[in-house]
Amino acid sequence: MVDLEYWKEKALECGFSHVGELDVDTIELRKEARDACAENKCHNYGKNWSCPPGCGTLEECDAKIRKYKRGLLVQTTGEIDSLDFDGFMELGKNHGEAMKKFAELVRSEIPGAMVMGASACMGCKKCTYPDAPCRFPDKLSHPMEGLGMIVSDVCKANGVKYYYGPGTLTYTGCVLTD
Repeated sequence: MVDLEYWKEKALECGFSHVGELDVDTIELRKEARDACAENKCHNYGKNWSCPPGCGTLEECDAKIRKYKRGLLVQTTGEIDSLDFDGFMELGKNHGEAMKKFAELVRSEIPGAMVMGASACMGCKKCTYPDAPCRFPDKLSHPMEGLGMIVSDVCKANGVKYYYGPGTLTYTGCVLTD
């Protein structure tokens, strides 16, 4: 069994602001999350193995997730003015870098861990979807929403804050370990 206290410390060392435990039984995949993906506001729908429809149906995603019992929620929170687009981008970049560092560390010690971030997998300059299989399926990182999660609901169900007050923005990811 994975020592979550050890991994909480490692997550904070990688640069996350907040870390909490995650019980996989609290995860509910919802059609509304996938419908929001289909609006393609992030421009990754149908272009990446980590996002719908490449990541599979809700049922297929649920089967992937249910192989695990627990893990960690990891967050990067910053103070941001609501009109500060550059601040949004910088915070997102910081979260992505922390996710990459943490994912590499976790995967080196827990082969088979499932990593989910706040955005599409960016492991390759150009994703092979849909023309060829993923080149690095063992390094693939899914967006939580892309699999069908309402991130605020997952946080709430696990006693992890999602909103840290006015003038803040939080990016959330998770790692399922066992």
